[in-house]
Amino acid sequence: MTDPRPLLFFDSGVGGLSVLAPTRAILPHAPIVYAADNAFFPYGVKSEEEIAGRVPVLLGRLTERYRPRLVVIACNTASTIALDPVRAALDIPVVGTVPAIRPAALASQTRVIGVLGTDATVRQPYVDRLAAEHAADCTVLRHGSAALVALAEADLRGEDTPDAAYAAVLAGLLDQPGGDRMDSVALACTHFPLIADRLAAIAPRPLSFVDGGPGIARRVAWLTRDQSWPTAPVPGIAVFTGPIDPTPAFLEHLAGFGLDRTARL
Repeated sequence: MTDPRPLLFFDSGVGGLSVLAPTRAILPHAPIVYAADNAFFPYGVKSEEEIAGRVPVLLGRLTERYRPRLVVIACNTASTIALDPVRAALDIPVVGTVPAIRPAALASQTRVIGVLGTDATVRQPYVDRLAAEHAADCTVLRHGSAALVALAEADLRGEDTPDAAYAAVLAGLLDQPGGDRMDSVALACTHFPLIADRLAAIAPRPLSFVDGGPGIARRVAWLTRDQSWPTAPVPGIAVFTGPIDPTPAFLEHLAGFGLDRTARL
């Protein structure tokens, strides 16, 4: 018998799709529930107390409704702040999202790397620990950008987003002391891999942009390695905590990630 329980991906918005995509590549028949807390978007400008209080409650409600086999907090900000409380509240495996500092350091030749995330993520002590453990011989530059999160959301809705807006965000790293030698950037927000091609296109020189999505996908596959799946792909569902603008471009993008239905929590 196959197991119909889904994988539950959670983010403040559409960023977690960058984690869902590599997971679906490994587990193409996995039922998927993708939950976006767009009513409270964006997380990156909220306080730690607000996020720590909200995320465990929301994931408790989502778990009760959809009965997932595993939860992926596909959001760096939520993971760095609320991962432990969520794990304490739920009795199923919970996978968090780790800023990709280690692969960024491994990719760097100049030993100057950037960490591009939300304001809430880049200021977390967790990022300090990752840098000390995996990039001790590197200069680590950080920049938080709520603007880039909004650009990624707008891009998925099919809106035009100007090159100058991406250049302004990247300048937050490049214009820092040492930024002229930076050659590798950890995309420490799951929204950012969705528009990594735009960042690469406007960069004044070749930069390596790395993210944690593929590693998270491998972790999910390992944790579910002994479990059964449906014998054919199952249409996924995107769940939102607030109203959405269901433009054809937005729905088409969701469908491209295997999410053929939408619902409100």
